[in-house]
Amino acid sequence: MSTPTNALCASKSLEFEIIAADGRARATRLAFNSCKCFSPMFMPVGTQGSIKGLTSKQMEEVGCQMILGNTYHLENRPGSSLLRHLGGLSTFVDWNRSSLTDSGGFQMEKGVSFQSPIDGEQMLLTPERSTRIQNRIGANVIMALDDVVSSVCLEAKRFEEATHRTLRWIDRCIAAHQRPSEQALFGIIQGGVDLRLRSTCIEEMNTRDAHLPGYAIGGLAGGEEKDAFCRVVAQCASKLPVNKPRYVMGVGYPLDLVVSFGKQTMKGSS
Repeated sequence: MSTPTNALCASKSLEFEIIAADGRARATRLAFNSCKCFSPMFMPVGTQGSIKGLTSKQMEEVGCQMILGNTYHLENRPGSSLLRHLGGLSTFVDWNRSSLTDSGGFQMEKGVSFQSPIDGEQMLLTPERSTRIQNRIGANVIMALDDVVSSVCLEAKRFEEATHRTLRWIDRCIAAHQRPSEQALFGIIQGGVDLRLRSTCIEEMNTRDAHLPGYAIGGLAGGEEKDAFCRVVAQCASKLPVNKPRYVMGVGYPLDLVVSFGKQTMKGSS
């Protein structure tokens, strides 16, 4: 493997270093204010901040570096205000390593409305509310609210709509972000399996690069053909900034991991 030049990129919330590279495969270091991790890595999902059936200590023993929490579920219970009062998600679940929160779910025009399974109360997540909830939860990485479409949807118009809505919403998330020096906001690339839409999304996200310490590839692992998955991941890897971390969302099948580890840095599975 070779070590690339200009491998280091630092923002207020995240220092990212490419340790070595072989083609598009990369070994990297991500350093946050209070912890660091190395990629490629796999992030298990702890919907409410912890992994079912395993303690935080056990997760450390098996080498887990980062866990993923769900914004909606954490706001629903125990609530982001309580989490902030207690020192943030990591303190709440006794986790000494990195954490990431997603933006909350699948979206529509104004936001997305959820009904609590606990008391039936409605919750509308807008870009602003999702971002501010994640600010209170306190994860190291927070995700922008995006419009997610199933990758096997047959309506081309829906992918076009979702791509442009995702771009409108990233500006609202950036404006609402209250802790940019402490939490890294990642933009999400959408566009289904349409390479033209993916390119459009990447080009537009690149114009906001100063505000985005990292990027995610969303909208995959939803039943699309494997060759389509590979084409999208390869295209995004070739066009996203080389000095920023990349997160392939929602994948977990062994072949997907192999493909993504050859192109990206982080993976998450639900």
